[in-house]
Amino acid sequence: MKRIIAPIFVVCLSAAPVLAQDKDDEGFSLMEEGAKLFFKGIMQEMEPAMDDLKSFAETMEPAMRQFVREMGPALADVLKKVDDLTLYHPPELLPNGDIIMRRKQPAEPTPEAPTDNADKGEVEL
Repeated sequence: MKRIIAPIFVVCLSAAPVLAQDKDDEGFSLMEEGAKLFFKGIMQEMEPAMDDLKSFAETMEPAMRQFVREMGPALADVLKKVDDLTLYHPPELLPNGDIIMRRKQPAEPTPEAPTDNADKGEVEL
């Protein structure tokens, strides 16, 4: 009998705090309700603009796909040649229509290939 009473007593004691909890936790506070209503109003106001943006994106999609298909390889080549865009000043448009990108710091000099004279041990003065 003592074996049965001990577990029942433990269960009853553990259930007591659950029953004693207040019901204030249910629902939203006034601030939360106000925020929900505010964002719901903003979403209703923005819905026509979002629909217009969606239709604009749908009309621009074929042109953007064609642009990426045509210019993608060229842009990839440019990005291979340009190490890091932060090393360059913004692009400049010259009067003749050329576009140049100047480096902020001069590039590191590339090591020159050894000449035939280096193999012979001669020094040119």
